[in-house]
This record gives sequence, C-alpha cells and structure tokens, in this order.
Amino acid sequence: MNPNFPFRRVLLKLSGEAFTVEGKLGIEFERVRHVAEQIRVCHKMGVEIAVVVGAGNLFRGQAAAESGMDRATADYMGMLATILNSLALQDACEKIGMITRVQSAIEMKSIAEIYIRRKAMRHLEKNRIVIFAGGTGNPYFTTDTTAALRAVEVGCQVILKATKVDGVYDSDPKKNPDAKRFARVSYMESIQRRLKIMDSTALALCMDNNTPILVFDIFEKDSLKSMFEGQKIGTLISSEEGLEYAG
Repeated sequence: MNPNFPFRRVLLKLSGEAFTVEGKLGIEFERVRHVAEQIRVCHKMGVEIAVVVGAGNLFRGQAAAESGMDRATADYMGMLATILNSLALQDACEKIGMITRVQSAIEMKSIAEIYIRRKAMRHLEKNRIVIFAGGTGNPYFTTDTTAALRAVEVGCQVILKATKVDGVYDSDPKKNPDAKRFARVSYMESIQRRLKIMDSTALALCMDNNTPILVFDIFEKDSLKSMFEGQKIGTLISSEEGLEYAG
C-alpha cells in the first residue's frame, strides 16, 4: 500500500445522490455500477472497505417532516430507503466479483444480516465489503452520524466522504468564483467556520475519537483510485490545528 495513504480499513460514506442523476429521484443503475467499479479497484489494493449509503435519491426524511409528517415516521422511512440503496450496491459489487454483506440496523432477516459489531469486523478481516444499512436504527440521526458511529465501532481509520464537489471550500464555489478549496482543516476550524462537512453530531463523534474525514468528488474520474495511490485530492479534516489551502 502506498505510504501516502496509510489507512488499512476505511469507511466510504456515499450520499444517495451518488446513485442518481442530479435533479432526479430513483436509482440509476449505471451510476451504482460506476461506484462499484471504483470500490473494486481500491479493494484490490488491499484496503478493507465498509460503506454507508444515504437515501436522498429516494426519500428525504427531514423534508417530509418539514411538510408535516411525524419526524420519527419520516426518519424510519428514510432508513428503509437506505436499505434499497444498499441492496443495489451489493448487487453491483457482487456482479463484478466482490463478496459483500449488507448489515441492517433494522432487522430484516430475509434480505440482510442484523448489524452485529463483531460480525462486521470479522467480515472486514475476511476482505468482504460490508455495507451498513438502516441508519443507526433510531430516528433523529442522519446517515452522516451513522457513518461516524460505524467507523468508530469497527475500527475504520478514516471516513471517505464522497460528494459532488472536489473538497471543502471557504465559500460556496457555485456562487463565488473566487472560492478557495482547503487541502486540510481541523475539526474545530470546520465547526467555527460552519463548513457543513457533516452534521454536528457526526463531526463531534469524529473529533472525540480522532477519526479523520477526507471529503472528495466521487464523480471525478478514478478519484478513489487516485486517493488510494497517494495523490492529494479533496480536503482532509483532522485534529491537526490550523488550515491549509490547496495549491
């Protein structure tokens, strides 16, 4: 493994939007296959990979709650939607030769294992891709928090947060053409600047457990492969104080 990417076990956090075309709802299976191909390339490099998938392409619990639905009910519906995305990713991964396991926080015996921490760790040790579905199993928590929690629980050394942009900027690059991308920023700096990398619960969990977050563009060609080869892409959020702009 490249010494510039010193992580043996990682958690890949995918938004639901990674599985669809911008502005549309549903699952675009070509997009899912694209993600699976990137995972395979990195898996062949010897990295143990766990995955958490959001559900924004299918259902947004917070938006439903804001429209008048009971918040807990809306969140449970969102959790079920993450299971649909997880099964789609599992199918795409297994069609190209990877062994996977979907573990759900909500018991669904016919289609997924129940989440058991020690079992998940054993799967990772056996080089299986583990996809965590169903959120935390509790309402009021986002899939970002799920990713932070599962990463800490199963000993992932970094969270790879896949987004639609190539890192974290000091302002919205869509609105400000002079926005600058950070190469590195500390947890506290990201909180103080309200950079919205993750929700506050997830970020606090990462900070308390010293789990770095690497934000990158999943749609950029071979972005995961480039990262695992040691190229400096995206933005790293860690305990190291201060910030550094990308060159």
